[in-house]
Amino acid sequence: RRQKKTASHSVTELENTKGCSQAGKPLLCPSHPTEELQLFCEQCDQPVCRDCVLGRHRQHPCDFTGNVIHRHGDALRGLLKSTQQHMDTLEDVLGQVDDMGSAVRNRAETVAAEICLFARGYVKAIEEHRDRLLKQLENLKVQKENLLHLQKAQLQQLLLDMRTGVEFTEHLLMNGSDVEILITKGVVSSRLTKLNSIPYGTHPSVDDRIQFSPQERAGQCCGYEVFGAILNKVVDPARCTLHGEDLQSARQNQLTGFTLLCNDTTGECMGRGGEAVQVTITHRDKRDCAVKPTVCDNGDGTYCVSYSPEEPGLYAVCVCVRGQHVQGSPFTLVVKHKFREHQGVFHCCTFCSSGGQKAARCACGGTMPGGYQGCGHGHKGHPGCHHWSCCGQVKESSECLGGPPSDTSQRSFLRTVAL
Repeated sequence: RRQKKTASHSVTELENTKGCSQAGKPLLCPSHPTEELQLFCEQCDQPVCRDCVLGRHRQHPCDFTGNVIHRHGDALRGLLKSTQQHMDTLEDVLGQVDDMGSAVRNRAETVAAEICLFARGYVKAIEEHRDRLLKQLENLKVQKENLLHLQKAQLQQLLLDMRTGVEFTEHLLMNGSDVEILITKGVVSSRLTKLNSIPYGTHPSVDDRIQFSPQERAGQCCGYEVFGAILNKVVDPARCTLHGEDLQSARQNQLTGFTLLCNDTTGECMGRGGEAVQVTITHRDKRDCAVKPTVCDNGDGTYCVSYSPEEPGLYAVCVCVRGQHVQGSPFTLVVKHKFREHQGVFHCCTFCSSGGQKAARCACGGTMPGGYQGCGHGHKGHPGCHHWSCCGQVKESSECLGGPPSDTSQRSFLRTVAL
């Protein structure tokens, strides 16, 4: 009654309509009060009368309600069956949530007993440390229980909504007439479809990962160094990062790699190893070509990944922790050809390195007057500094960029190198 469109409508409780069902009574067309709704317009998805078919529904595909009720009823039954399956799953998940709540409480009680046993041998300082650990454990337990209660409330509400929709749909299909079913089909289908599309977790939102480590240093308490801490860090693959100088490029048959840093849900380093790290490196063009990496656990939350690709090309690198991709994964790795060593000489000019040979050539492209094929000091085209005679590169530690020389230039080039 709070809606404008239905403010003037007559509203009756469903319980009050059990004895006065309108099944069997003909429903009349709102546009033509004297005509009964016996036809169904497929295009407009609504029941119509004969006058409607002759009027604004003239070009629309229409059929008798008895001929189409089976098809539309089957569609509703399909949605109903799907919703019932979701209800079964929700009930199972709720059972798991309850069991996990008990497991969290039981685990918390077990850890509390361990903490008390560990703290008995200490005096006032250790007792204060014990009380502090118990408070931290209680807060952790409450936090996990609150998350479980929240998930449980959300699942219960979703289950209640689905149960209400299922009960209404079942009542409609069992007690409603053909026209009633067709009239409410759109609303019911929309409601059930919306309920089926609501995402929900099929596992408890938290786990019972609560551990007590008596070997962990806990700092100072009343001037005494105390031990014992609650470990609740859980690795978060979305916060794990990859590090390396040249992460996305490598050389053929050259050992290279990168480092994986595992962090918890707060972004802090785990500080310990033991995580399930999986790394796959596969060639994008050659299905049978893959690189087998080596993963080394450093025991401090970092993992060294090393590999040596045998084929050049593009590779897809996937780095997963506990079955989930880390930040930046997957990424593309470009494997270049094997490093080309310089075959020439790193010199200042061809004239000097060849002993004045006119036929000696240089890859820098410089020439000298008087018929000399190579470069000389101060001549145009000379790089102006020491360079490689095979490709003209000015960095001594660079990769050779020159192609295979011709026979004539090869002989002059070799003579230059020899000299």
